[in-house]
Amino acid sequence: MKMTFRWYGDSDPVTLDYIRQIPGMDGIVSAVYDVPVGETWPVEKIKALKAKIESHGLKFDVIESVPVHEDIKLGKPSRDRLIANYAQTLRNLAACDLKVVCYNFMPVFDWTRTTLEMVLPDGSTTLGFDVDVVDKIDLSKGIDLPGWDASYKPEELKALLAEYASIDEEKLWANLTYFLKGVIPTADEVGIKMAIHPDDPPRPIFGLPRIVKNRADLKRLLAIVDTPANGLTLCSGSLGADSKNDIVAMVREFAGQGRIHFAHLRNVKNNERGDFFETGHRSEDGSLDMGEIIRAYYEAGFEGYVRPDHGRMIWGETGKPGYGLYDRALGAVYLNGLWEGVAKAKKAGEKRA
Repeated sequence: MKMTFRWYGDSDPVTLDYIRQIPGMDGIVSAVYDVPVGETWPVEKIKALKAKIESHGLKFDVIESVPVHEDIKLGKPSRDRLIANYAQTLRNLAACDLKVVCYNFMPVFDWTRTTLEMVLPDGSTTLGFDVDVVDKIDLSKGIDLPGWDASYKPEELKALLAEYASIDEEKLWANLTYFLKGVIPTADEVGIKMAIHPDDPPRPIFGLPRIVKNRADLKRLLAIVDTPANGLTLCSGSLGADSKNDIVAMVREFAGQGRIHFAHLRNVKNNERGDFFETGHRSEDGSLDMGEIIRAYYEAGFEGYVRPDHGRMIWGETGKPGYGLYDRALGAVYLNGLWEGVAKAKKAGEKRA
């Protein structure tokens, strides 16, 4: 298991100098942020980012994320040009020795929360989602939620949502299939592992379809192009927001098949309605058994990349909600401790046997 940490570039208040001090930290997960979505990432920009990260003694093997243009998700005629650009970006990343590309296929909204500052009993703040708040939103009056992509002006967002009115789940599946068949052969050729991130939260929102939300969806996706280059970013928090999802079973199944290339590890407290909030990483804090999740990865022989996912904002830290230094650092150390504990217990058991 290779521990990594997400870094948002020079504007990130969590610096590489801080991240390198986290015990057991192996590498950085980042992206080129100043290239418009749909355009090819230049080799020079990738090399510059890699050099900066490596100059701090950290590895840079994982890109999070290379965004998929909305025209591809909508199946517009422009998608062929955009898919060709995406494939060239994969070639350029491989030329710089990148290994894994995280991406998602969520229409319009990468992730949705109804609050970024839910106050927990200990005084820390966290991200939360309330089903009633979302379901009561009148789209004709616009959307005002924390965390949604503010790059869309209100009229642009309404126009985009109108375009999706004709896209149901099966149509979105067809467009995802077209995309995968367009880029996975290139990924296979150059040695890049594509790792799709599940929908967050794993349910339809604002009438938009969501198709990467449970075991059946993941199994269907992997079968579209049945090659290791077509794999998963298994996010315990995103999938765990649905209490019906068995994360431990998913890890055992898909990591056992060698199809999980990147793991986001965080805990959530959920209920059957679909409400949830993000807790600390510990098993005791949420609805997921992080110890059993780590055990499942270990027993499946997982050797891929992981990162602590969203954390609480603690000790007065400010900045990008969910992406502070302190709680994610605690999460990284906790997760490494769980891994070490499982490994030592297994070795002790083998000695006794």
